[in-house]
Amino acid sequence: MKLFFVTRIVPFFLQLFVRFVYLTNKKNFHHPKELKDDIYIVSFWHGELLMQPFNYQKLKPKGKVSAMISDHKDGEAITKTVEYLGIYSIRGSSTRGGTKALIGAIKELKGGDDIAITPDGPKGPRFSVADGIVAIHKKTDAKILAFNCKPSKYWQFNSWDKFIIPKPFGVIDFYVSEPFSVSELDMPQAKEFIQNKLLVNAMK
Repeated sequence: MKLFFVTRIVPFFLQLFVRFVYLTNKKNFHHPKELKDDIYIVSFWHGELLMQPFNYQKLKPKGKVSAMISDHKDGEAITKTVEYLGIYSIRGSSTRGGTKALIGAIKELKGGDDIAITPDGPKGPRFSVADGIVAIHKKTDAKILAFNCKPSKYWQFNSWDKFIIPKPFGVIDFYVSEPFSVSELDMPQAKEFIQNKLLVNAMK
């Protein structure tokens, strides 16, 4: 009964709340003026993930994106919630099901669809970048996009990622970087470059 509640009931009402918040906020989209119809690795911090489905849909209305979500029972609620918001899922992370997730992400990109990844997820540290995003990028040559979401009014959890929930009736600024590549950089340099891109408009 508890599992059913967490994986079915909670996600349904959570996605309704997320839609309500989105609809009642003024939105400012800071997106690239011209974006090629290509495949991308969408990256954003774990603490800013809640509203990112809308950021993606505004950027690529006809696109399909699959998010890499922890291969753990705790990830089920997130999986079901983002499915309601039109986001598919690839189960697995750097700590659980990593190989499966890596293969799944590469398969999605080579099949012509985008993937989304939180480089500091699922357990941090906050604003860190794990190896996975770099490995996927180098195996597929898919360009990376840095997403950020900055609400004017919000609740912030006292969790490792300082998870942000925007409040209704405010302003949300959505950011997407120009596509970039780190294929010519070694692993430490590539991770630092991605980190810097994501920190430009990050919620501190």
